[in-house]
Amino acid sequence: MADDEADPKPRPASRQAPGPVRVAVVIIGAECVALVVAAIVLIAKSITGTPGDLARALITALFALAAAVGLAFGARALLRLRSAARSPVVVVQLLALPVAYSLAFQADRIAYGAPILLAALAVIFLLFTPPARQALDRD
Repeated sequence: MADDEADPKPRPASRQAPGPVRVAVVIIGAECVALVVAAIVLIAKSITGTPGDLARALITALFALAAAVGLAFGARALLRLRSAARSPVVVVQLLALPVAYSLAFQADRIAYGAPILLAALAVIFLLFTPPARQALDRD
């Protein structure tokens, strides 16, 4: 009786994430793996080579690892249908768009920028499809 008073509309425990949310989580997982690999490469190149600025290379690697951890937590929360998780994940994806554009078109590194751009756009699209909105929108 006390549980019903605290939460008038409890969500069913067996409710699963809809397909678009699961696909978005898979893409976010791939982004996490890519960020970890990028951090490892930066650290390895810093140790074995002579970077122009060792501190900047290590800080960039640390930032990539932190972003991977943050995205992983966001993906986990999305999979658990936590409505508050969508906003930070979308913000990170929106921040990835100028990075992807810069890499693909300004730095002429299409092989790096295009996957980032496509992944960010796909996650944003998937999280705003009707099934995802229905599952993640607050009541």
